[in-house]
Amino acid sequence: MCTAGTDNCAMNQDNKKKAGDTAKASGSMLRVSIWRGRGDGAFATYEVPRLDSQTVLDVVTWVQRNREPALAYRFACRVGMCGSCAMIVNGRARWTCRTHVADVVQDDRLEIAPLSNLPRIKDLVTDMRAFFDKWARARGRFSGERTRRDDFARVSPASPARQAVDAGIECIGCGVCYASCDVVAWRDDFLGPAALNRAWTLVNDARDVAQKPRLRAVAGNAGCHVCHTQGSCTERCPKHIAPTAAIAGLKYMTARAAMRGELDP
Repeated sequence: MCTAGTDNCAMNQDNKKKAGDTAKASGSMLRVSIWRGRGDGAFATYEVPRLDSQTVLDVVTWVQRNREPALAYRFACRVGMCGSCAMIVNGRARWTCRTHVADVVQDDRLEIAPLSNLPRIKDLVTDMRAFFDKWARARGRFSGERTRRDDFARVSPASPARQAVDAGIECIGCGVCYASCDVVAWRDDFLGPAALNRAWTLVNDARDVAQKPRLRAVAGNAGCHVCHTQGSCTERCPKHIAPTAAIAGLKYMTARAAMRGELDP
């Protein structure tokens, strides 16, 4: 929906029409298959004008605005900050706002589906509750002992523990790693790479006071030791985080804690 002045809106619409006419005249059109419906839905195919510097999110938005007003999908920032626009594009989980059509198109075709390993609500929208519930199961919430009346706790940026989580703390919870994880596909109770990465950042936080309960949570039957270290999460993370390394760190820490008897209830 255009929020600029009336003249600017009209100009934008004219520009879009001209771009579409130019694409049609040159035969430069994309054949885009988009998942419609819920789990029992199907792909619907649309012809979309192919433009310069076009992202996959631009394509989905064009379909919604010009062909299917009822098409459901998520997005917010459009600049790779929120992660809400993650979808499966030509078989791979990606941020659609940062994925250019030119980088993924195959014979002028795109296939766009909702994230894998999550229930489908409608079209490209998935139910993320299971994803975030697993963060809670992994005790992914910081537990401190200081109050607002106390001085700020300080963590040296040079400390080994802080440096071990430099990348991991950048996770924005987009679900790309979760959708890419084969172990999640096989075992829906597996905590998953994002929740375990979050746990890794907290067990290395000297200010946190819930270390033992957290290690017990991630050492269980659906925790870090279920990971097969296939590395799909690390390969596909748009933030270049390595959940595989975080999970390996948790395996070491939980094994050491178990030998010391620290995981006993």
